[in-house]
Amino acid sequence: MDPIADMLTVIRNGCRAQKTEVAVPHSRLKTELLRVLLEDGFINNFTLDSKKKKITIMLKYAKNGESVIRNLERVSKCSRRTYVSKKEIPYVLGGLGTAILTTSKGVLGDREARRNKVGGEVIAYVY
Repeated sequence: MDPIADMLTVIRNGCRAQKTEVAVPHSRLKTELLRVLLEDGFINNFTLDSKKKKITIMLKYAKNGESVIRNLERVSKCSRRTYVSKKEIPYVLGGLGTAILTTSKGVLGDREARRNKVGGEVIAYVY
């Protein structure tokens, strides 16, 4: 019932199975979440196929073959939303991971949200 959690599960399972790419249904929010993951270096790239209405995500691996993504954790769920102010934006693994937020300025990573001094709903933690 939660398309964002489904996308995170597909990415998590793809990383564990050592897949080079995975596909998920298209939505604008998913595209923005993937843009943040791409900017922070957690995935190689993603492509949109508007004809089939899907997003293909190219997963990223280190030289030793391990996935760059260790864990994806959904924070704000349909049943319980989690909001933070600009002063309460969490540091994931002491700044090594990323918290993805939806703000009034769009979907942002935690560093960019601190830079813009905006809070919002915490969607997920990635590390």
